[in-house]
Formats: sequence, C-alpha cells, structure tokens
Amino acid sequence: MSDFVNKIYRNNTIIYKVILFLIATIAIVYLFPKGGQFKYDFNNGQLWKYDNLYAPFDFAIQKTEDEIKKEKKEINTNAKLYFNYDLEIVSNVKQSFKNKISELKPNDSISNDKLRTFQYIGNNIIENVYDVGFLEIISENRVSEKDEIIALKKGNEVQDVLFKNLLISKDVLSIISNKLNGVSSAYNRKLFLNLLAGIIKPNVFYDENLTNKIIENSVGNISYTKGKVTTGELIILKGDIVEGKKLAILNSLKSESESQIWTDSNYNWIVFGYTILVSLALLMLLLFLHKYRIEIYNNNNKVTFIFFNVFAIIFIQTLVIKYNSDYLYIVPLSILPIILKAFFDARLGLFTHVLTVLLLGYIVPNSFEFIYLHIIAGIVTILTVSELYKRANLFISVAQITLIYMVTYFAFSIIKEGNASQINLDYFILFAVNGLLSFLSIILIYIYEKVFGLVSDVTLLELSNTNTKLLRDLNEKAPGTFQHSMQVANLAEAAANEIGANSMLVRTGALYHDIGKMLNPMYFIENQSTGVNPHNDLSPRDSSKIIIDHVIKGVELAKKNNLPDRIIDFIRTHHGTSSTYYFYKKEQEMNPDTTVDFKKFKYKGPIPFSKETAILMMCDAAEAASKSLKSPTAQTINDLIEKIISKQMADNQFLNSDITFREIQIIKKVIKKKLMNIYHLRIEYPE
Repeated sequence: MSDFVNKIYRNNTIIYKVILFLIATIAIVYLFPKGGQFKYDFNNGQLWKYDNLYAPFDFAIQKTEDEIKKEKKEINTNAKLYFNYDLEIVSNVKQSFKNKISELKPNDSISNDKLRTFQYIGNNIIENVYDVGFLEIISENRVSEKDEIIALKKGNEVQDVLFKNLLISKDVLSIISNKLNGVSSAYNRKLFLNLLAGIIKPNVFYDENLTNKIIENSVGNISYTKGKVTTGELIILKGDIVEGKKLAILNSLKSESESQIWTDSNYNWIVFGYTILVSLALLMLLLFLHKYRIEIYNNNNKVTFIFFNVFAIIFIQTLVIKYNSDYLYIVPLSILPIILKAFFDARLGLFTHVLTVLLLGYIVPNSFEFIYLHIIAGIVTILTVSELYKRANLFISVAQITLIYMVTYFAFSIIKEGNASQINLDYFILFAVNGLLSFLSIILIYIYEKVFGLVSDVTLLELSNTNTKLLRDLNEKAPGTFQHSMQVANLAEAAANEIGANSMLVRTGALYHDIGKMLNPMYFIENQSTGVNPHNDLSPRDSSKIIIDHVIKGVELAKKNNLPDRIIDFIRTHHGTSSTYYFYKKEQEMNPDTTVDFKKFKYKGPIPFSKETAILMMCDAAEAASKSLKSPTAQTINDLIEKIISKQMADNQFLNSDITFREIQIIKKVIKKKLMNIYHLRIEYPE
C-alpha cells in the first residue's frame, strides 16, 4: 500500500494533468450543440465541389427567414381593418327622436302639420346617416387612403365597404342642414337642427382586438414551405454555383438531415464523436507543451492557466451564439494570443489560438469563414502585439487587427454575393466593437498576474524601476554590485534586441541576478572599495562556498520579496554549473598531496533554459571579466569575450537554451561593441 501511495505522490503532476484534461474535455463537449452535423459544407455563391447530389429522401423546400418576414410584413401591410357597426345605437337614436317629437306641443310657430313633416324629415335623416354608418372621431385616421376597403361587422355579418363611404361629423351636419333647408322658419330650423344634432351619435368603431386576431390567424396560417423534392431528384451538379433555388433546397436538406440524425439513439454517438475531437485538440496542446515548452508543461499552474483561457473563450463564444448568432464576431478571440504571448511566447500563443478556433468551428455557422478570418486575425495579433507596457503599441495593434477583420469579411462577402452592394455594414460595427473589447486584455493580464502568479511585460517594467525597495537596498548595501548589474542589464538588453529575444525580461532579470551578494557584500571584489579583501583570512573552500551561496541566498531573498518565478530563474541560472576556478586552483596549491573535490567548487545550476537566461550568463561573465583588464584594447576585449563564451559553450552551458550558433555570434558582437564604448576604445588603425 505504501508503495502505491509513494507512486501516486511521485506522479502527482501527471495525475493532475490527466484530471485537468478530463475536466476540460467534458466541459467543452457539454457546451457543444448535440445535434448532428451535415456532411456537406456550402455557402451562397460558392462552387459545389462535391459529386452530383440527389435527394436521399422526400423533403419539403423551406422558405428562408427573409421570405417569411416578407410575407408577414405583407400581411400586416395589406391586412383589412375591422370596424364594428353598433345596431343598438341606431335603435336608441330612433327611439330618442320619437320621444323628442312626442314632447313637442303645437303652438303658434309649430303646427301639427309641421310636426308631422319634421318627423318625416328626421326619420329620413337618421336612415341616411346610419345607412352605411357614422364613424367615431378617434377612428377617422385609422387608414391612410380613403379609397381603402374595410370590413364592417353588423351583428354576425361582415361586409366590405369603402372607408370613404362612412360618414364623419361634418358629413352628418351637412346632411341635417340640407334636409332642413325646406323649413321656412329660421327658429324652427334651428330648433330641429339642435334636436337632431343632440341625439345622433357615432355607431361605427374600430375593432382593434378583432383586427389583430385576424392578422394573427393569417400569420399563423403562413406556409413555411414552398415546394417538395422527391427521392432521387437531382439537387445540384458538381461545379454548379450554389445560389437561388439550389441554395434553398440545400438548406432544407441540411435542416431535415440534422433533424433525422438527432435522435435519442444517436445522442451517445454524437457526444462520443465530439469527445474524441475535443480530446485530440487538447492532447495536441499538451504534446506541444511537452516537446517544445517543457518548463511550462512541468508547471501545473501554467498548464491550468492555458486550459482555463481556452475554455473561457469557447464558453463566451457559445453564450453569444445561443443568444444571437448575428453577434458572432463581437467576441474578441484575439485576446487569447495577446494574453498567452504576454505571459509566454508568440509560438505558444498562435498554436493555442489555432486549436481554439478549430474547436469553435463545430458550433459556429459558416465555419470555414469563421476559422479563416480568426486564424488570419490571430497571426496578425502575434506579429503586431509586442511590448504591451508601451500603450501606443496595443492601440496600433488592435487597429491593425480590426482592419484585417474588416478586409477579410469584405473579401468573403463579395465572393458570396458577386458584388459589394449586398455587404452587411452591421458587421463592420461588430468588428469595431470587437477591437474595443480587445483592450480588456490589459485588465485580464493584471488579474491573471494576481490569480496565477504570472508575470507580464507590464510587471517587468514596474520591477525594472531602480526605485523599488529591493534595488534600493542593493544600491545602498552593495553599490559595486548594483553598478555591475546595471551594466549587465544594458548589455543584455542590447543583445536581446539584436536576436529578437524578450529584452524587457532579460533586462529585469539582469537587475536582480546578483541580489544575493548584498547579504555579504564585502566578499565580492566590486564592493571592496577600501582595498581590504576578507578572503585573505579564509580558506579557498570557505571563500568558494560564500561566492557560490550568493545564488542560493539570492533565490531565497527573491522569494521573500515575492519576485516572479521568471525573474528568479535568472538568479538560479546566471552561473549555470560553472565553477569558482580561482579558489579551486588555490586549494590545489595549498594541498598538493590531497585530491581536491571539484564538485565543492561548482555552482549547483541549473544551466540556462531560455535565450534570455543564456544572454544573461554571457553578459554577466563578460562584464565581470572585463574589469580585470589592466589595459583594455579592442583586441584584448575581443580575445576575452571569445575565450569566456567559448568556455561556456564547451561546458555545455547553453545546451537547453534553444539558442543557435548564429545568435551566439551576434551576442558576442554586441557585447564587444558595448564594452568598447564603455572603455571609450576605438579600432586601432595601422600606421
């Protein structure tokens, strides 16, 4: 049992990666749509690159969303308005008129004959007014054209009438006035006019509920199909252009095929297929890290960080697609390579970005367009985004990325449509928003630094400020070491710039590489301003131990002050597995009869494992050794640098650094040139 537990403990990092791999795979598969995938990929305006396609089964041709929207719009535009004719109001008006007439008594101005005449005229007016109907005032502007036909509902009957035939208030008043023109007495005419005007009321009202109900029924009865394709019928020939009716039939076949594939019995197979594809993509990422970025692979924190970002991008993109696929390009996928390049390197950033885009290809519409567009944008991101601590750089890079999005989309659009008139300008707005959202990378980088303990160029810039507490202490306690570190930083930065390495990282690492010396500053020659050498009172072995321990103590001091691991790596590796050869030879001289253990005089390592740490090792040794030159000349500096770096190469100090011979030659030239400038040397010309 104890052997089993020990085996688990020894392999805990592998077990963690397996668990992380499984969790990431399950989470990503869960986000994917579980429907089947159509086996043909096509887009409007493209050539049909497959063999002749025949209908595998009977299916209906589905109308497009635009066609359905157009039909709905036509229904709403051409819908007949319904008005309600109130028969009860007509009956009440007639009864009111009869009652009013009966209340009038014959007198000097109104005789019985005139009352009977007026009663006849009044009934005639009421019949005329309500023959078609009297429209209420608020319904007069319901139609835009007076010649429009409306539906008039009388009881259980509905009849079509011209809207202009309905009477309005001024029409009713005109009818009453005209009919009463035969009344000779002005008094009687006014009396009868007021009587009729007071009892005649509108009886036609707009029925909004009924109108909407009829429209809804019409919309509900819209046919979503426009034909049928029978089994074996030719759909499209190889080489034909996918457009018009052929496009509609292909879309209908795709929809029907996916619905037939998606059954309960097929669910497990579909999920199994997705699991294999996602597993392969994530496995490729792990294999890449294992082969080319072993230091990242061995750090579970960094592997978790990379997997988390891949999942986060897929999760956000999935949410947007489920909400509204029209906003597909609003998600700033370029954030992923920006962040990974800020913390690691461009190659890892691009590789991870490509894998993520390929995974997203399963869930997005027009997958080829999506994949091509985002891979091109990712490449531009990697090529343009650098030195994030310079704010202008990010603005310029994001502008270039946004422009690439727009140009690529424009190209796809004119290929599909055959002209530029059908381009959807909304996408250009989405790309602009995408660019603005890319600036969130700065905030995310800061958050990730705190959560995952990583370091970016922005943090490196802060750490390289010589007013930080640790560098101030170094300047006060070991001023000679501080000046040495500054000189090494300048040399290393110049060399890194020449070979395309991370100059900010190597400069910051150089500033801190010797902080361990401030604990025993007087044991290092650059701080011995009084001329007193305390090593004269120590044995060579003790002196060697003090010198070697400055690396170990520097690492401890760096951890105590919460320096990032990427900076501590420079402290660990700047001497590699080299030796304090001077004290070794001195020990041999003092003990000629004893075999001296060379390992006691060697640094513990490790050797440099990146271009940046290799640059620091070369610059540190070169700058320190140059101080030993009594009369520095161009030739002596050249010979010294060649000797030091050749010795380091012979000792295999750069074996794990991923640095080429050509780059080492460039670094040599930079160091020689800088040292000559420091000592104000010029090339000696022959007399």
